[in-house]
Amino acid sequence: MNLVQRVEHWGDTHHPLWLDVVRILLGAFLCYKGVDFLMNMGTMLALINNRMSFGSFTEMLMGNYVSFAQILGGILLILGVLTRFACLLNIPVLLGAVFFVNTSLYRPFSESLLAILVLLLLGLFLVVGNGPVQLLKFRPDDK
Repeated sequence: MNLVQRVEHWGDTHHPLWLDVVRILLGAFLCYKGVDFLMNMGTMLALINNRMSFGSFTEMLMGNYVSFAQILGGILLILGVLTRFACLLNIPVLLGAVFFVNTSLYRPFSESLLAILVLLLLGLFLVVGNGPVQLLKFRPDDK
């Protein structure tokens, strides 16, 4: 066994269960927000248009990417499959939310802290990966 496999095995055996619960809840939240963005696409496109000046095709492309990335990333996080890929899909969306959309941190009912928390959790799961609790096994050598 090489060093990477030993570190991965140690991480799988010492991975706390509560971290898997947080991953599943994060995935459910991302799915919810993705569906919410799909249902309110006009509002999201108006927000993108107010903050940045793009062409209408680029705005529509960005709106669809945000919804697609959050729904797909949420499903992958819930299932525990391709966790790092799901985090990589969603990190640009959350960076845009933190720096371009939710710029006022101290306003009442601001979602800036929520966006920062989700961004930090995505960074955590990008490093840690998924844990032993998975609904689907992706690697064929698992028994």
